[in-house]
Amino acid sequence: MGFSLSLFIFMALLCLLSQLHLTLSTHSPPFMQPLCHQDENSALLQFKQSFIIQKSASMNSMFDFPSDYPHCQKVGSWNKSDCCSWDGVECDEDTGHVIGLDLSSSCLFGSINSSSSLFRLVHLQRLDLAFNHFNYSRIPHQVRNLSRLTHLNLSLSNFSGQIPLEISQLSHLSTLDLSCIHILGYPQLELTKPSLRSLVGNLTRLQKLDLSGVEISSTVPNILANLSLLTFLSLVGCDLHGEFPMGVFKLSNLWYLNVGSNKDLTGYLPHFKWSSPLEVLYLAGTSFSGELPASMGDLGFLNMLYMSGCNFSGSIPSSLGNLTKLTYLDLLNNSFVGNIPSSLENLSKLTYLDLSSNSFVGNIPPSLGNLAQLSLLDISDNQLTGPIPFELVNLPQLVVIYQEDNLLSGELHLGLINETQLEAINLSNNQLTGPVTFGPMNLTQLLFLDISTNKLHGQISNSVFNFKNLQVLYLSENYLNGIVEFAEFVKLKHLIALDIYGNQLSLLTKETGANATLQKFQVLGFSSSNLSKFPNFLRDQDELVFLNLSNNKIHGQVPEWMWNKSTTSLQVLDLESNSLQGSLPIPPVATLHFDISNNSLTGNVPKLFCTLIFLQVLDLANNNLSGSLPHCLDNFGASLSVLDLRRNKFQGSIPETWIGGGQLRVINFSQNKFQGHLPRLLAKCTWLRVLDLSDNQFIGRFPFWLGHLPNLEVLILRSNKFNGSMGTPQTYFKFPNLRILDISHNDFMGKLPLRLLENWKAKNFENVHLSTYIQEYSDFQMQKGFGYSYWLQAYSYSMMITNKGNNLFYEKVQELLIAIDFSSNKFVGEIPESIGNLKGAQLLNLSNNAFTGHIPSSLGDLTKLEALDLSHNKL
Repeated sequence: MGFSLSLFIFMALLCLLSQLHLTLSTHSPPFMQPLCHQDENSALLQFKQSFIIQKSASMNSMFDFPSDYPHCQKVGSWNKSDCCSWDGVECDEDTGHVIGLDLSSSCLFGSINSSSSLFRLVHLQRLDLAFNHFNYSRIPHQVRNLSRLTHLNLSLSNFSGQIPLEISQLSHLSTLDLSCIHILGYPQLELTKPSLRSLVGNLTRLQKLDLSGVEISSTVPNILANLSLLTFLSLVGCDLHGEFPMGVFKLSNLWYLNVGSNKDLTGYLPHFKWSSPLEVLYLAGTSFSGELPASMGDLGFLNMLYMSGCNFSGSIPSSLGNLTKLTYLDLLNNSFVGNIPSSLENLSKLTYLDLSSNSFVGNIPPSLGNLAQLSLLDISDNQLTGPIPFELVNLPQLVVIYQEDNLLSGELHLGLINETQLEAINLSNNQLTGPVTFGPMNLTQLLFLDISTNKLHGQISNSVFNFKNLQVLYLSENYLNGIVEFAEFVKLKHLIALDIYGNQLSLLTKETGANATLQKFQVLGFSSSNLSKFPNFLRDQDELVFLNLSNNKIHGQVPEWMWNKSTTSLQVLDLESNSLQGSLPIPPVATLHFDISNNSLTGNVPKLFCTLIFLQVLDLANNNLSGSLPHCLDNFGASLSVLDLRRNKFQGSIPETWIGGGQLRVINFSQNKFQGHLPRLLAKCTWLRVLDLSDNQFIGRFPFWLGHLPNLEVLILRSNKFNGSMGTPQTYFKFPNLRILDISHNDFMGKLPLRLLENWKAKNFENVHLSTYIQEYSDFQMQKGFGYSYWLQAYSYSMMITNKGNNLFYEKVQELLIAIDFSSNKFVGEIPESIGNLKGAQLLNLSNNAFTGHIPSSLGDLTKLEALDLSHNKL
């Protein structure tokens, strides 16, 4: 008993002494604490003095932090006092040495060189310099001096150049973050010598490795699968290739894996036969393929699954419904087939579901309506059938429904949609039929309504005008009919985007008085609206960025007031297919896309067009314009992607001065009176996809030098005055992507020039999507309003070609069209057997030449051929 009591007293004394020590260590006066070592104090002050404090230096300034962002004051508080009390500095309690330095987002601008005082802090264990701007300096080799580092974070701090091998000597590292953003034109970090294998080979204690954005350009080494402590691995956008090592998936501590945006990185998902801690799996933008294993349903911790833009196939296993912690599921743009499994209804925490751009069939499972947390559902661009389940549109949190490009049928009835939360309804690009019925709704939150590109008919329901907060309304490309007054739309005071084109509507616009005030629109689409003149209310619409008045009956000249005030902000102006007369109007300087084709304009192209330096698409086709092209057009060459002058009366030569390359993708000068030789500077247009010079008076030999253009798909020289033998040129020109070649109705001679198409047999035309056309896009933005601000305006290339003996006009040209026309020249000799290498050819015309000999049997290998013309030869 006495021994027990003595032991109790002894333990109590120890406890008191322990408490006393804690109290002394916590509350002892300053002179009792170890002071910062003088050499380290000096080193930190020197490090501070080597930089400028500049708010824009921290990438956090991109996110609109207030101007007094407190982190910028971090080193500003440093003075000659004890450095252990400074913001961002951590000292060892026993030795006083600086062991931690956190200067992330400290607005530091300047370079770190090999003599930096930072490397005198040899006791550092944690160093965080993320979100600063180190002026693209290199990471110095002297980083090896910091041999005790366990955490190194240089993320998003504008370092560049080769990552030094010396980092691999920091064998105590558990966290290494060198992630960066690669911005075109700016230097970035590289990891080539040493390689990724060399860097991590000695870092066996790594728990977090983030090299996102670093240019690695290698395979992923198997050695990563040996990092048994790894919990976080991110290699986004590193230009990786080869097959991803399966062993990485089997790391027993890995909860975050992101290798997205490496398009040449292949791999497969393993059968998960172990308890995996994976919470985030990001493979988007890679070439991972194969089927999803049923064992994915065992990933019980999985929270986010990103697989968009891969090559996955097969059906979605129903076991995915076991992933009850999943909040984000993105399977966009793969090759999944079969039905959407109803088991997804079990994913009760799901907020984001994207199954678009696959090949799903069958009905939309009504059980998806049980996903009460869902805020976005995208099932567009599939092969789904049947009606839209009412259960879907009754989801309480759903903000956006995308159901584009399916085969959905039935009437559109929105009467059951929940009224309190819904902000956007997008049911475009389906086959919805019947009248539009909105039912007794009071959608006070509705901002965005898109029911375009369906088969809806009848008049526009008056109930749409009850959506008082509506900002965006798209009714285009349906079968809506009747007369609609613009004044009704004006009652929606928040409406800034309205598009009703492609219906059978007649739009009535009343004259507005001088005192009339309307809201400022940004988007107006009145194509095919039976307008006979420019609406008067446009006079004061100075915030318009998109105006489409095409396919109307507007006649006469464009009024002067259109250019004075009303269109100063315009980026897209489409006046195609009206009855406009007079000289060519000059759009505002800000214009990106200008289409005034199919009118009756006359005169020259004014030199003022040279001031349109932002222009991307210029379509003047099918007018009565004449004269030569201004030499000053080189001013807009840097931005221009489409120049279409087809079916006018232009003459003269193409000015040598302005074919400088730039962004030109389509040049269509067909059906004019151009003359002379082709300027050799065309060979600098490396982005060029289409060159159509047909039906002019160009002269000279065949332009073999165009064969170096890597993207050229369409070359049409039909009906000119080209001549001469097409023998072997001195330099080899490959024409690597040519799919339409028409040199008919010229004076070419000699043997059949099949060497132009020598690369043809190596091409794979099977991957061309059936429904895509040769198009180019200009993009524009709404300045305010609902968040759908980034838009595309399409230009479609059209052409004339001989098909089955007739000259046919293609208003749009499918990507899969493969055509060769050598007819009406002076080619001689036999047709070689190698013509059978033109796999995929649909049109082949060799008529009206002087070919002799036998018809080669290899023509039978052209299984895609639809039209073959060998007439008027000597076969």
